[in-house]
Amino acid sequence: MYPCLPIARITIYINILMAIITLTTDLGDKDFYQAALKGSILSRLPTANIVDITHNISAFNIQQAAFILKNSFHYFPKATVHLIGIDSVFNEKTRYLALKYKDHYFVGSDNGIFSLLFEEEPSEIVELNIMQDLKYLHFPLSDIFSKAASHLAKGGKLKEIGIPVASIEERTTLQPVIERNLIRGNVIYIDSFQNIITNITKDIFTRVQNNREFTLFFKRNESISQLSWHYNEVPEGEKLCLFGISNHLEIAINKGNASGLLGLHINDIVRIEFHS
Repeated sequence: MYPCLPIARITIYINILMAIITLTTDLGDKDFYQAALKGSILSRLPTANIVDITHNISAFNIQQAAFILKNSFHYFPKATVHLIGIDSVFNEKTRYLALKYKDHYFVGSDNGIFSLLFEEEPSEIVELNIMQDLKYLHFPLSDIFSKAASHLAKGGKLKEIGIPVASIEERTTLQPVIERNLIRGNVIYIDSFQNIITNITKDIFTRVQNNREFTLFFKRNESISQLSWHYNEVPEGEKLCLFGISNHLEIAINKGNASGLLGLHINDIVRIEFHS
C-alpha cells in the first residue's frame, strides 16, 4: 500500500506545481540579464511557471510598467506572484517590498510604482529582510527578488521574509481636468499598434457626458465626434476613438499608425468638449 499523505501536504505540493511567477522588467531581450533572472528562479523553484508580461519597459519608466501590469495582473489566477524589475538597482534609500493585493503577490522596489499600480490599500506589506548576497549587490533581481518570489510561489508567508510596514512610497501622475462641459486629459501610453491611450477613463467620460454629444480635439486641429465599439467600424486609414480593454479612451487609426500620423506623443494634451 502507498502511504497516505496529509491533505495539507498534498495542497502544498499542488501549489508548488501550479506556482506562477510573472516578470515585468526593463531588462530587454538583448543581454543576459533576463536569462540570469529566470535561471535564479528556476534554481530555487524548478517547477515554477514563469510568464513574461514584458521585458521591454523603457529604462526606469515606472509609469509605463504600472500601466501594463495594472491592466494584466487580474487575468492571472489568485496567488500568482508578480515580480517587478524596474529601477531595482541597489539604492540605500529604496526599500524592497513584498505585498499582497487582491489575493495576488507583488515583489519590487518601493520607488512609487505600487501607488500607481493599486487602486486600494494592499492587505499586507512587508519590507524584505532577506540577506543580500554581496556578489549580486548590483543585481538584486537574481538574489533578493527571486528568493522572495520563489518563497511566495511555494505558498510561504509574507511575514517569513520581511518586516511589516504601514505604507508605500507615493507617486502621482497627471490627472484629467474635469469641468461641467469639458475634460482635458493627457496621453499616457502608446501601444505596439501605435494606438494612443489617454488618462480619461470610461467612468469619468460617462459621468461628465451625461448623454450629451461631444467633440474630441487634439493636435493639428484634428477632432472626432463619435465613439466606436471596434477599430474596424471606420474605413481603413480613418481615425476613431473608443474605450479599449484598459477602459481608457483611445485614439486610433484603423490599421494605421495613429501616433505617427496624428503627431500625438506621451503627455500631449487631448480635450473633450460636451454640447448641451
